[in-house]
Amino acid sequence: MVGFKPTDVPPTATVKFVGAGTAACIADLITFPLDTAKVRLQIQGEKKHSVTTRTAQYKGVFGTMATMVKNEGPKSLYNGLVAGLQRQMSFASVRIGLYDSVKQFYTKGSEHAGIGSRLLAGCTTGAMAVAVAQPTDVVKVRFQAQARMEGSKRYQGTLDAYKTIAREEGIRGLWKGTSPNITRNALVNCAELVTYDLIKDMILRYNLMTDNLPCHFTSAFGAGFCTTVIASPVDVVKTRYMNSAPGQYGSAVKCALTMLQKEGPLAFYKGFTPSFLRLGSWNVVMFVTYEQLKRALMAARGSWESPF
Repeated sequence: MVGFKPTDVPPTATVKFVGAGTAACIADLITFPLDTAKVRLQIQGEKKHSVTTRTAQYKGVFGTMATMVKNEGPKSLYNGLVAGLQRQMSFASVRIGLYDSVKQFYTKGSEHAGIGSRLLAGCTTGAMAVAVAQPTDVVKVRFQAQARMEGSKRYQGTLDAYKTIAREEGIRGLWKGTSPNITRNALVNCAELVTYDLIKDMILRYNLMTDNLPCHFTSAFGAGFCTTVIASPVDVVKTRYMNSAPGQYGSAVKCALTMLQKEGPLAFYKGFTPSFLRLGSWNVVMFVTYEQLKRALMAARGSWESPF
């Protein structure tokens, strides 16, 4: 079987923390254009009632990417990548890397974790991650939503974005959309990590596969689909609210109500296809890489401790 074999010693918390952040960055590098297309589709429609606004109309994930490349160049697909990698290194390290440790805390060290303990662990690490990494998420979304054809760039670079937001909107501006993001990430973490956990446990319990790449791939794909279905409505509201101008929406709830009133309920599933393509592929790359990194790091640790 391709890949590293399971080690006799379980991965340490540090290995999981570092492995999760690294795996998430690798997954982001591969799937970032899909995420950018998702953001463009999600914010499309919020300015359509303005006569002066002239932005490209996007149709479908690949149509969106083609339009962006045509009008803004290939680099536009990676707008906000620096902030995205900063986000994953701080965000995924906490929400994924600490998940097992927090789960063990809730089960008081028991090897058999119930669904309640898993859900609590997912909610906890998701909320912790948002508290740490929210500014990076705000900057990432602003860059992805920024189209060159709208005129002068909103921000000139990642560092400029942090400074500009703090100067014009205050420090609170960097934590804009924290409430919907906590809600979203509680849902995402529960759907993503708990579903992956449950599918993998079931596959191994019934001996459908061994604990290797096919098992990790199948579990990750199922987790990606469930996550997209559950989290899409909150994700759209989060994207709209975080990208909005000061005063455009009074709150995330007001943003959701405005969407419902002006665009109808289907607006909450705008960008569903790129969301699934993004989350499905991201989950597969991240979880497969994460499992392999944990094994590789533990194997390297073992060789360092006993070189002979």
